[in-house]
Amino acid sequence: MRSIRHPGPVSRQRFFAVPCAAVPLRLTLAAGTSINEAVGRAFAEAGLAGGYIRLAGARVDPIRYVIPAAAPDDTHAAWYSETFAPAGVTVIEDAGLVVGRRDGEPFLHCHGLWTPAGGERRMGHLLPLDSCLCEPVEVAAWGLAGALFDVREDEETNFRLFRAVPTEMAQHDGARAMACTIKPNEDIVPTIERICRESGIADASVHGIGSLVGATFTEAPEMASYATEVLVTAGCVRAGRCDLDIALVGMDGSIGGGRLRHDGNATCVTFELLIVADA
Repeated sequence: MRSIRHPGPVSRQRFFAVPCAAVPLRLTLAAGTSINEAVGRAFAEAGLAGGYIRLAGARVDPIRYVIPAAAPDDTHAAWYSETFAPAGVTVIEDAGLVVGRRDGEPFLHCHGLWTPAGGERRMGHLLPLDSCLCEPVEVAAWGLAGALFDVREDEETNFRLFRAVPTEMAQHDGARAMACTIKPNEDIVPTIERICRESGIADASVHGIGSLVGATFTEAPEMASYATEVLVTAGCVRAGRCDLDIALVGMDGSIGGGRLRHDGNATCVTFELLIVADA
């Protein structure tokens, strides 16, 4: 399995998995403000601090995004490209938004696929403070009770990253779930299976975003880029075995995807996941 060397000491804890309740939501995201503000406001109105959104068919202008790139120095193992700023309305085909907190304020992390006006399909890491919806959009979401994705300093990668942390459990009717963040060089599919096994979850859906050190698929061509941005397009655990379908973009902007091979796909910087147990 490929791996990547980060500048800081390797932490002993290789993932964080926090039990919580996942509350199904239908939210309306308002136009006219940043996507970050629209999402934060929608979750606040639902009485929840964060969770996960799947966004599709949204019209955005302006949109600002980056893709993975080589680090300019040895303080990080990988970095971000210049900011892409296509003119006109961009249509988001599919995106995953992890919603949490940064410095006590609402913040989200988003990877997705989109098509700029008159352009070709692209994929990347959306800059939520600099991108705005042209019109309101209704989204399916999971709100979390008992867990939160909170931005923390990460010594190993030298990035500020979401970490799954426990919070006081509010009274909400929701599905049993695990909010998870996974450290670099962990084999993603077996790690999900381990979390489920240790949590007593046999069957579940898996949602989230992250990064991989390249990727190998059961049928699709391999992605060789050592830093990628990933969207889980479909994920499930059945009788303890995980199947994970993803889309991802490499450092040259090329888009790949398919079902990951069961073994040999290492997290690059982080993975942020919500595992929701079946009823």
